[in-house]
Amino acid sequence: MAKEVLLLSDVPGLGIEGDVVRVADGYLRNFLMPKKLAAPVTEGTRRQLEKKRAAREERLAAERATLADVAKALEQLSVTIPVKTGEEGKLFGSVTVLDIVAAVEKQGHKVDRHQVHLEEPIKKTGKFDIPVKLHPEVTATLKVWIVEE
Repeated sequence: MAKEVLLLSDVPGLGIEGDVVRVADGYLRNFLMPKKLAAPVTEGTRRQLEKKRAAREERLAAERATLADVAKALEQLSVTIPVKTGEEGKLFGSVTVLDIVAAVEKQGHKVDRHQVHLEEPIKKTGKFDIPVKLHPEVTATLKVWIVEE
């Protein structure tokens, strides 16, 4: 027999925090309840969830504000990567995300390699605008110059 429960946190494949879902008794009793991922739908659990949601929103707003400042700093940053080149400005090899992250770190900023979105490795000299996704709502554009050594 299925029961309606209120999810207290995100559960992959089931729903996100705050959703009301129907689950089997055994799944609720043996997995969701012991891990405090869900609770029966009552007025008390709804109030508890609203408090958690308000705290989460405050934390996310502060995180977004901090990351917006980091994004402004990255927007003003210009990274130069010297490389060996052959004819017509073609590179011997290519410039990858790891090269860009290393160049940014040399200038005193910290960026995770998963935040840098490079469609494909760079194989020629020039100026490139590389998107850096710091948060789902905060993206900066980094100016990368690839120059001959």
